[in-house]
Amino acid sequence: MTGTPRLVFCAPGAKPEPWLRGLRDALPGAAIEAWSEASAPADYAIVWTPPDAFYATQRGLKALFNLGAGVDGLLRSSALPAHVPLVRLEDAGMARLMAEYVVQAAVRHARELDRMEMDRRAGRWAPRRTIDRSEFPVGVMGAGALGVPVAQALVAHDFPVSLWSRSIKAVDGVRSFGGVEQRDAFLAATRILVCLLPLTPDTENILDARLFERLMPDAYLINVARGRHLVDADLLAALASGRMAGATLDVFREEPLPAAHPFWAEPRITITPHCSAVTQRSATIEQIVAKIVRLEAGEPISGVVDRNRGY
Repeated sequence: MTGTPRLVFCAPGAKPEPWLRGLRDALPGAAIEAWSEASAPADYAIVWTPPDAFYATQRGLKALFNLGAGVDGLLRSSALPAHVPLVRLEDAGMARLMAEYVVQAAVRHARELDRMEMDRRAGRWAPRRTIDRSEFPVGVMGAGALGVPVAQALVAHDFPVSLWSRSIKAVDGVRSFGGVEQRDAFLAATRILVCLLPLTPDTENILDARLFERLMPDAYLINVARGRHLVDADLLAALASGRMAGATLDVFREEPLPAAHPFWAEPRITITPHCSAVTQRSATIEQIVAKIVRLEAGEPISGVVDRNRGY
């Protein structure tokens, strides 16, 4: 890298100092600061849901790096410049965490540990029969940087696994479905459904009553993507009717989940506070810095978002 690039960091709610230290260690000589409305124009920005005022001060960016795999928060802003390349995180340590989270949720349900917890609270001693994993085929929606490792981890734990995305993906040990025309066949082969889709106009509200009806009986939902994928009322109705057996939810339309939300009162829903795969700082800095070095050398990088697709 021959020049001295300028970087700004803008992630409201995050402490900037550890990020700035890590970035300065990885890019010695670069000018790196936390963004303020007085910040000079930078070459690159590292952000998570920046305010609209951010874009007014940063009009000459060569690239905008998002501190996550999903960029729906950026794309919702009308102030986002149309010409600036958006770069999403690719794994950066999140795939292992996500795989751990999804596997534990699937095993917890298949082993009926969730129901044993309800028995414990009611003071019931109720041993359960051993259940073969073949009775719990898992379907993963989304075949990106997180979806594929999650599918592979589930295979390693002896679950039958299917994968659904825009197009068919070749993943060892996984049955692949592609496109809207194959979605119903995918759902019909799924008892535990994992949502890892990007949030786009096509996928918003995709987890609805129609989808639940097409799953295998006594199905279970694990949503670790975005809260706006799920129609809350439809899940509650499916639980009330017995169509769905339960759910593990890590993401919600409003976060924190309001105290009055009916999910809190439903014992068949396990709630976690958007923690399934938290951004890993050191791996993220390493990935972003490597891409900045390539861009400064005029070389291509991966992870650039196709705005038409939303990922």
